[in-house]
Amino acid sequence: MLGLTVRWSLADAPAGVEEQLAAYVAETSHARFTGMAGLRFKTWRQVPGEWFEGCYVFATSEAREEFQRTFTEGAAEAPGSRIIGSAPVLIEACDVVAVAEGWDGFTAAPRL
Repeated sequence: MLGLTVRWSLADAPAGVEEQLAAYVAETSHARFTGMAGLRFKTWRQVPGEWFEGCYVFATSEAREEFQRTFTEGAAEAPGSRIIGSAPVLIEACDVVAVAEGWDGFTAAPRL
C-alpha cells in the first residue's frame, strides 16, 4: 500500500496547540479528506508536546506522487503549519505493509 507521512514538531509550538489541531481536524480537515479521490484513508496522530502527523494511504502511486508534490510546494502555508507556527519536519513516502481491522471494527469519525 502506498503511504505518505507528514509530521510537524510540536516542541516549540504555542501552548494549547494540540486542542487547536484537534478542532481543525474535526471541523475542517476530516471533511476535506472524506471521499477524496485517490485516497484510501488518512489518520491524524499526535503526541502532545512532541509531534502532530498526518498518515495517508493512496490507491495509486500517481495519486500519492501528485498529492506529495502539491503538498510539499505549499507545506509552509498548510493549515497545520499555520496552527503550529512552523513547516513540517518530515514529508516521506512509505510502504504500508498491512492494515488489520479489529473485532470492534473501524470508526471513521473526526472525534470519538
